[in-house]
Amino acid sequence: MTTSQDTILEMKEIVKTFGPVTALDHVNIKVRRGQIFSICGENGAGKSTLMNILSGVYPHGSYSGEIIYQGRPCMFSGIRDSEREGIVIIHQELALEPYMTIAQNIFLGNPITRGLFIDDDRQRVKAREVMDMVGLDEDPDTLISNLGVGKQQLVEIAKALTKNVKLLILDEPTAALNDEDSFHLLDLIDRLRRDRGITAIIISHKLNEIAASADAVQVIRDGRTISDRPVSKEQPLDVDSLIKDMVGRPMTNRYPVHEAKIGREMFRVEDWSVHHPQDTSRLVAKDVSFNLRAGEIVGLAGLIGAGRTETAMSIFGHQYGVEAEGRVSMDGRTVSFPTVRSAIDKGLAYVTEDRKVYGLNLIASIRENTSMANLGNLSRHGVIDLGREQCIAEEYRREFRTKTPSIEMPADSLSGGNQQKVVLAKWVSTDPKVLILDEPTRGIDVGAKYEIYEIIDRLADSGSAVLVISSELPELLGICDRIYTMSQGVITACLDARQTDQEELMRYMTSDKPLAKEEVFAQ
Repeated sequence: MTTSQDTILEMKEIVKTFGPVTALDHVNIKVRRGQIFSICGENGAGKSTLMNILSGVYPHGSYSGEIIYQGRPCMFSGIRDSEREGIVIIHQELALEPYMTIAQNIFLGNPITRGLFIDDDRQRVKAREVMDMVGLDEDPDTLISNLGVGKQQLVEIAKALTKNVKLLILDEPTAALNDEDSFHLLDLIDRLRRDRGITAIIISHKLNEIAASADAVQVIRDGRTISDRPVSKEQPLDVDSLIKDMVGRPMTNRYPVHEAKIGREMFRVEDWSVHHPQDTSRLVAKDVSFNLRAGEIVGLAGLIGAGRTETAMSIFGHQYGVEAEGRVSMDGRTVSFPTVRSAIDKGLAYVTEDRKVYGLNLIASIRENTSMANLGNLSRHGVIDLGREQCIAEEYRREFRTKTPSIEMPADSLSGGNQQKVVLAKWVSTDPKVLILDEPTRGIDVGAKYEIYEIIDRLADSGSAVLVISSELPELLGICDRIYTMSQGVITACLDARQTDQEELMRYMTSDKPLAKEEVFAQ
């Protein structure tokens, strides 16, 4: 039985509205001291809203209900109030300054001073202490911009440790991480729980990670508490039941059943090489060759740093790298894409892995975002045909089942899954022959993922050739017809998705032996 001493946090009957929309409807949670507590739900379910209330982002008075923390009622008016009590939140979009050092970021807003001035030497020493605690082996004077996302997450946790954190909230902490970095981060959280008594609340869509790390799981759907369940070795998490609670229906298949109708070769890349933009002596892609056929969904698997995104971006309008060379053909004819516009005009589209930075204008409307890549076809004498623009945006809103009251709503009002649907609509509206999707379901819940997969299937059925870059191997196995693997800038295998598995993919993803060119095009 849980006693009041065991309980570090209770949130009782929390209600939060935004105008006429009820985001949270009498939500209750109870978290034990030293627990790893996971909150699950679809995008837009209210998970982040609940944590923003807890951390003071939404101050007391802007919601109803009660927060009991360490046995006392709390009425936070801002983030500083919650941090003084040892509650620290790390958002999915990391709050780090890229052109400041690790040490400066760790003490940003909470500097160590000597008189009126910041004591840089003491900050470096103290930064090294907390960096050691989280296993970050870097010079404290290293710029944040020189760190990968995994190490940036460790900087955020080190920053939290300087604030005497007791309750650490992590919102999608592994969304942008590969499997190795993800499990390293989860191991760190478990160690901080054991060694320092820190309690953690984790919001995540990665159900395998939740099953491996959480002590308890709560599901929120449509702003309401749906279920609470403990997790242990004796009582492992029933993932299928969890998914049913999240989406409100059983999902017998996580991937739509799809019968591919594969036609002629649509797109071919041969001997493509590109150099790193800063270190021009370094080849990021080396003699990469692959092909795509009409109606085919092809996967590209590889670890972080394999060169997948860099290859795609360098092909699509030379957005990445220098000294790109090789041959590209569409429908059997040699083509070149010196600019993004030239790529679009020839029927190539590329959905970026970072929808919020590169995929959308978040303050623009859904209508404006949908038409952004297709303005040439929607304009006459430089004037946009607003009627056609509205019709097209509304058509894709209905077809993709984008949850929004109006296409005039700003893109930042949408959940992650619905934002991704707008990005897809933006590129599908250009009627592409070839569509490259880079991490199309990153940070998206299981129900929205299924809808994205259905959209991808429909694109293939319409005759487009689709290349899917993904770090989730089950996803590639579930939706693709063929899968290329890439390692250290080279293609290492081309496999039939129905006749391979994660183990074989990983073996080729860690290989340094390039696949012979004739084998690349053999299937």
